[in-house]
Amino acid sequence: MANIGIFFGTDTGKTRKIAKMIHKQLGELADAPVNINRTTLDDFMAYPVLLLGTPTLGDGQLPGLEAGCEGESWSEFISGLDDASLSGKTVALFGLGDQKGYPDNFVSGMRPLYDALRARGAQIIGSWPNEGYEFSASAALEGERFIGLVAGSG
Repeated sequence: MANIGIFFGTDTGKTRKIAKMIHKQLGELADAPVNINRTTLDDFMAYPVLLLGTPTLGDGQLPGLEAGCEGESWSEFISGLDDASLSGKTVALFGLGDQKGYPDNFVSGMRPLYDALRARGAQIIGSWPNEGYEFSASAALEGERFIGLVAGSG
């Protein structure tokens, strides 16, 4: 088992594609990406470093049943964390969004994931500049930077 686990939620398969691209760059440092709806809490917790990807749905929601997805995803997994401690875990996020189609919620899906992980003690690392994007609002902004890597379209 590698030290880095890559987990993603997806509705259309685009986040899976980005997760695979990241894995290709990391090679043997990371295990193959896993859809969050196909893992267990024990498998997730086994990694000291986590790279977590999510699309943005609706008004900035995580993928999952309450967002209208066909299956469970991040919203259900996060709810299942309950009182789990992520202290000692290093986490980096990557998010997908459509700046033209959804300019009011561009990559906002990273925010609920970020907040839930930080509340459980995870150390979140990495950010991405907002330069070059055209959007009106994003919950994923802190100052002039996004709280994770952005793979946006539009």
